[in-house]
Amino acid sequence: MSCQAEKGSGKYPVTVGNIEFDEKLDDPVFRKCYPEKQIDVQYYQGTKEFDYKGEKIAIIEKLTNEKISSESKINGYITVRFLVNCEGKTGLFRIQQMNADLKEAVLDKELGDKLLRFTKSLDGWMPKEIKGLKIGYYQYLTYKIENGKVSEVLP
Repeated sequence: MSCQAEKGSGKYPVTVGNIEFDEKLDDPVFRKCYPEKQIDVQYYQGTKEFDYKGEKIAIIEKLTNEKISSESKINGYITVRFLVNCEGKTGLFRIQQMNADLKEAVLDKELGDKLLRFTKSLDGWMPKEIKGLKIGYYQYLTYKIENGKVSEVLP
């Protein structure tokens, strides 16, 4: 059986590829810069893998000041994936939670919501530039949760 014969062929799972606009989730003001060209890239393409003012350490410092945690002693991962456009603005946020065994699960909805709000508040993203053209890219932050607290920010 080929991959094309599987149910849903022609569509990637929601965790791969472009994030489609959803009027229930997304800010209608946020715009891709070149929607007709479909040229948004992944975070690791270009000269730098992490395009944030102050690098990842600035995000970690801000997160530390926020003191975001859960009252339950959960362990796992909460990933927020989003698009940074060619102006450095963010949108199309999606969240996924996994337990410590990397199985999809809702660890703590409230903690997930707090980390989503925190991620949306980050305003130091810079557009990527490839061959003189500023372009948008997909970025993610994965928060490793140990005993209800963020212990690490990936990538």
